[in-house]
Amino acid sequence: MTGFGVAEAAIGFGLMLAMLFAGLPVAVAMGAVALLGADLYLGAPVINALGTQLWGATDSFTLLAVPLFVLLGELLVKGGATDRMYKALAAWLGPLPGGLLHTNIGACALFAAVSGSSVATAATIGTVAMPTFADRRYDPRLVLGTIAAGATLGILIPPSINMIIYGAMTNTSVGRLYAAGVIPGLLLTAMFMALIALMCLWRPALAGRSEPRLPLGERIRALGGLAAPVGLFVAVMGSIYAGWATPTESAAVGVMAAFLLALFSGRFKLSMLHACFETTVTVSSMILLIVAAAFYLNFVLGILGVPQALSAFVTALGVGPIGILFVLFVFYLIIGCFLETLSMMVGTIPIVFPIVVALGIDPVWFGIFLVIMCEIALITPPVGMNLYVVQGVRNGGSVGEVIQGTLPFLGVMVLLILVLIAFPGLVLWLPGLAFD
Repeated sequence: MTGFGVAEAAIGFGLMLAMLFAGLPVAVAMGAVALLGADLYLGAPVINALGTQLWGATDSFTLLAVPLFVLLGELLVKGGATDRMYKALAAWLGPLPGGLLHTNIGACALFAAVSGSSVATAATIGTVAMPTFADRRYDPRLVLGTIAAGATLGILIPPSINMIIYGAMTNTSVGRLYAAGVIPGLLLTAMFMALIALMCLWRPALAGRSEPRLPLGERIRALGGLAAPVGLFVAVMGSIYAGWATPTESAAVGVMAAFLLALFSGRFKLSMLHACFETTVTVSSMILLIVAAAFYLNFVLGILGVPQALSAFVTALGVGPIGILFVLFVFYLIIGCFLETLSMMVGTIPIVFPIVVALGIDPVWFGIFLVIMCEIALITPPVGMNLYVVQGVRNGGSVGEVIQGTLPFLGVMVLLILVLIAFPGLVLWLPGLAFD
């Protein structure tokens, strides 16, 4: 342990980022840095603890929620619930200034509330929405932008896979994180829709022709398409807030409800169920391998005393919490252009979180801040995943049009960050009400 300090930690972090930029798998990059640090400074006992740490990291009741929420989203998509949901929202939101662009945002918000994944939201809503715009004169860039930006809500509106991983890595209550994400998630949804309305009032040609207002009876009947996602959200989140279930148990409840919906939808087949399981295993294995490597890196950094060294270093600088938050904002904005969001979050938590705690920043608040920065990374080129998912669903044209369409929404997300820094109660009020 002798000779290890902040400079060595910075070198190790830089090495890990270099490996990530070079295209190495996230788990490999983090595991290699952890093993190198253990070999140089700690010796065989810590290296030999690798197997024990990997087992301990994945033998987690909290992380069991990850594959369950992935499976829940897959069952909803393949069961046809998203098609009915989109049509129901279109009946109510279509007549607003911006027309079906609001439906894209609303559908993304609702699907996010039961899937927990932004990439899945982008792919699903993109697939459902694109045919709807085929014969309408909407600005294609704005159509693509609303889907890509709206899909980022998948990791902010609970349940969120990213919040589960953050909670597991920082020992923060996932239930509190879920409660903390509700108001910022709804606020960002409202801000997106307000932006669309203002843009289309300013330039009506962006939305083409206005959508007809359907008779009230027809709109009320269409509400049946919202029953599945709304009912699932109430069942999952209500059981957590009421204290009846943990996030993992509520995820299991959601899976059972989604299975029954798929069973009675008329689309249920064994081949469909097999495809859901196959996707769940693939996605969950990737996520949990990254988490396991991150836990081992945390273990090595803890023994080396990195959290204490970083805390002392920041304290000596005399920079306050607001100053550090703006530094972290710029830092995450830059690396978010080059790293996938899970890499960005998991790879930086071991270094950043001790600083945050030392400055007295609430871990729940910081979790929401970090998730929003991950949202921004999802639509910032050149690596923003949602950009390429939406472009892939579109099947033609240039990804540059998707990027142009997301730029106004990037500005709104930056504005939300500033609002939450100025008014932290928007994040912390509901967790305090639900759990204190």
